[in-house]
Amino acid sequence: MKREIEVDIKVPNQTRYLSLIGRIGEDLARELDKYQGDRETLAYHINLVLTEAMANAIKHANVNDPEKYVHICINITDDDLFIKVYDSGQGFDISNIPKPDFEKLDDSGRGVFIIKSLMDKVTYHRINGENVLEMSKNLK
Repeated sequence: MKREIEVDIKVPNQTRYLSLIGRIGEDLARELDKYQGDRETLAYHINLVLTEAMANAIKHANVNDPEKYVHICINITDDDLFIKVYDSGQGFDISNIPKPDFEKLDDSGRGVFIIKSLMDKVTYHRINGENVLEMSKNLK
């Protein structure tokens, strides 16, 4: 029997919701019946990418505006995990984000680097007047 889980969340553009969203991702990863890998590692990675993506949306795209929202969709099938994080900012070209210089104390670019390192596919584009960061991870 093929099962699918979909979680659709919209939270105020505030960093206090980062841990909540991260924990939701962790809990979902721990419940994957058919996942043969290390669920705790997957749970940690999903928490991390959700937290990084949402922090970027809050800080950069929505410019810390408390009147805006961050919209997160998580979809899990037997084979794949998909995450979409929507924002209303100007957008950016994800392919032009340089690899961070870990020798410097500057944290710039580390979030995107982490996300790309942990997920199988990452894209960022505009859909219906919003930007969407799409991330996917193969679970097989």
